[in-house]
Amino acid sequence: MAVDLQTVAGLLQASLDPAQNRQAEQSLKQEEAKPGFSLALLQITAADSFPLQTRLASALFFKNFIKRNWTDEDGNHKLPQDEVSTIKSELIGLMVKVPPSIQAQLGDAISVIADSDFWQRWDTLVDDLVSRLTPDNAAVNNGVLQVAHSIFKRWEPLYRSDELYTEINHVLEKFATPFLQLWQNTDQVIEQSQSNPEVLKAHYATLDLILRLMYDLSTHDMPPQFEENLSAIAGLLHKYLTYDNAALRTNDEDDAGPLEHVRAGVFRVLVLYTKKYEEEFRPHMEQFIGTSWTLLTGLGPEAKYDVVVSRAMEFLTTVVSIRQYAEQFNNADVLGQVTEKVVIPNLSLRESDIETFEDEPIEFIRRDLEGSDEDTRRRAATNFLRKLMEQFEKLVTDVVMRYIDHFLGEYAKDKKGNWKAKDTAVHLYTSIAAKGLATQAKGVLSVNPNIDVIDFFTKHIAEDLTDANAESLLKVDAIKYLYLFRSILNAQQWQAAFPLLVQHLNSSYYVVYTYAAIAVDRALYLTDDQRQPVIPRDTITPLSKDLLQHLFKLITADAKPEKVQENEFLMKCVMRVLIVIRDGVVPILQLVLTNLVNITKVIRHNPSNPGFCYYHFESVGAAIRFAGPTQADAIESSFFEVFVAILQGDVDEFKPYVFQLFAAMLASNPSPTVSTQMQQLVQPALTPSYWDSKGNVPALNRFLCAIIPKAAEQIAAANQTEAILVIFQKLVSSKAYETYAMDLIETVVHNFPVTALENYWTPMLQLIFTRLSNSKTEIFTLRFMRFYHLVSALV
Repeated sequence: MAVDLQTVAGLLQASLDPAQNRQAEQSLKQEEAKPGFSLALLQITAADSFPLQTRLASALFFKNFIKRNWTDEDGNHKLPQDEVSTIKSELIGLMVKVPPSIQAQLGDAISVIADSDFWQRWDTLVDDLVSRLTPDNAAVNNGVLQVAHSIFKRWEPLYRSDELYTEINHVLEKFATPFLQLWQNTDQVIEQSQSNPEVLKAHYATLDLILRLMYDLSTHDMPPQFEENLSAIAGLLHKYLTYDNAALRTNDEDDAGPLEHVRAGVFRVLVLYTKKYEEEFRPHMEQFIGTSWTLLTGLGPEAKYDVVVSRAMEFLTTVVSIRQYAEQFNNADVLGQVTEKVVIPNLSLRESDIETFEDEPIEFIRRDLEGSDEDTRRRAATNFLRKLMEQFEKLVTDVVMRYIDHFLGEYAKDKKGNWKAKDTAVHLYTSIAAKGLATQAKGVLSVNPNIDVIDFFTKHIAEDLTDANAESLLKVDAIKYLYLFRSILNAQQWQAAFPLLVQHLNSSYYVVYTYAAIAVDRALYLTDDQRQPVIPRDTITPLSKDLLQHLFKLITADAKPEKVQENEFLMKCVMRVLIVIRDGVVPILQLVLTNLVNITKVIRHNPSNPGFCYYHFESVGAAIRFAGPTQADAIESSFFEVFVAILQGDVDEFKPYVFQLFAAMLASNPSPTVSTQMQQLVQPALTPSYWDSKGNVPALNRFLCAIIPKAAEQIAAANQTEAILVIFQKLVSSKAYETYAMDLIETVVHNFPVTALENYWTPMLQLIFTRLSNSKTEIFTLRFMRFYHLVSALV
């Protein structure tokens, strides 16, 4: 049956309505089984006759459809070959016609396709891209460059290999020279369009993409074509680092405009070339160092400049890591100017930071948290100062300590009016106190020997944890200080500090209680040199009921699904407490189960925060693991209904969690049998469509391997043996699933009655021998030998 465009478009539109979303998505799943569904999505995406939001929804659905259906586990196309070819031929032309918001979704789809097909199975792509480039049509060029960026950006995290370098060389041979010509053309059009804002902005967008591509193409080796033209390229980079035009400026103080994006792009390239190609780039370095300093001291505190400022400081941080350039800073006066004019302005709190703290607290935390991917001025300034300290530790410490003492003195004069001065002092101190990178597990592991972090905590930080009237942001600074230097405190010091953290979970400020939860989680994770917990389990167990009750109260304060799952840090703290108290959960199990079940009921309707969901189900798993041996019936009866509702409601995101947790219930339950309701789950676990999603396979397999030993006779009596062996046939045919296949068949052979398998031995062994003959792997061979010995022992 053919796909009807109007029907699909209507379902896509309905999927945007929260009230119709789930039903619309189920109907779309039925539609996607029809031939040509992917091409129908592209037609809707391309058609101006549909509303933009429908076209965007279509592009998004297409991207996710491609992720699920482009290739199987062994890299073979799942769609018909004519459909594959049509998609490839249509996508590039479509990219040059659609708006940028749709380009972004299609670009992601192209990246997925390129992962499996480029370049051997899509060797015409680069020629197609180059043929579409024009001297001055920005709309077309931008679409082409978006496609190129979607493909070439994949290279950066990949390890060197002959295959990768063959692909890169294939691209460079065809693309590098036209790319440089396009850059030159774009520069000329920009020069000629100084007084034409519309044309100027369009080509500035092209320039932004050119800089991204220059980065992509240079991540492994400098392209020979770039090296031959390095002086001209450096000239263009410097030109657009300093270029200004009123038409490109924005009045918005929050969002970066074209000038900022391009300058940030230049700095990103400069960082790469300074790190990887410093020798070749050395003749051009000085001009960029000087320009960076000028920019940093000239840009204001507005948020729109954040990306430029953070990238500029990243560049200077890279420069300072090279000794010959660092020597320019080996002077107390110069370091004083750097600290005063660059570091302090970018470490200090701005009004926009305080507004974010108050109005978007979760955003404030995610930006601010050590180890976040978010580029912030504070993190960039901190990294710059630490790199300077690596080169000139004692000198930098002495210079910065003078500023720290100054700000602490200002705070002492008027604690209420000058609290921001203390915030600056604390951030300056942590910047020079920590050495090396802070790890997620243990925080800072090495400190500056010229200062005493414990003494500073005692004299200046602890008061903000004990004073109920201290400024809320200073409380956050104090909690972060403990969080950052958690491995430096000894067990005795933690015994004094930990109750203060727990106390701040009662704060009325979102950021304060969330940071307290983050610090409690990390403190409970800490171990000493003998791998014993720094904060013993006996300390936590008596507190666990009140602690968990309060955390659940914070999580569920706003009952809307998106608000319940907004704060993953609170749920991670719940998980940590449950893991630490182990079977100490049994006396408070009803409290824990009630809250976890209620949260599951809320979030299953609209899963929106994968991090929260992960920690939530890990918390459920901890409760099952530690209470299951004695409270199996209570756990099963509590979760069974909501978990079945998840399966019946086709909440795809949660299916792997549900089957894993059912398997955990079976594993932790000492009973040799299973309940009737648990046995009824075998049938849905054998649903073929569930196994089509590779994310489900480990969980489904684990569930079957857990239930078969306890219910093999009932499964055989229900005539489900053949269905299990069909699953085995599917798994054993794939290298990706071979281990799961052998786990399953070993479990079947070990537990099923001999009579139940009599008719299946021959086809089962034929499947194994066929696999050994056609696509033998070392792992599969070893598993077959183990299987052989198992069968020999059982016969």
